[in-house]
Amino acid sequence: MAYDGKTNRMRRHEPVGMDELVRQFIRDMRLSSGLNRQRVGDVWNEVSGASRYTLGVNFADGVLYCSLSSSIVRNQLYFQKDALIQAMNDALKKDELFIWDWEKKGNCVKTLVLK
Repeated sequence: MAYDGKTNRMRRHEPVGMDELVRQFIRDMRLSSGLNRQRVGDVWNEVSGASRYTLGVNFADGVLYCSLSSSIVRNQLYFQKDALIQAMNDALKKDELFIWDWEKKGNCVKTLVLK
């Protein structure tokens, strides 16, 4: 590791790429949970196509809560719930800014609640 989180200094032992340094800095500064919530909200807007009708998105413990302003859109998304969850997990696995706390074997979004 080239970044020392305790002293906020760089060590010069071995070369490390910027992508690894950014990930390590995010983990050491404990920014990953907030950044992950933001990335899940962005992926929701991309995958669902309902960003125009989305009032709020909250993500906690594998459950994504989405508040929608249109009952018609909510009903259409309800029938696509499983496909949306799968598409979101696939998009998050490809997202380089999303910090996985475990290996990429499991799913991040497990349940989708539409309000």
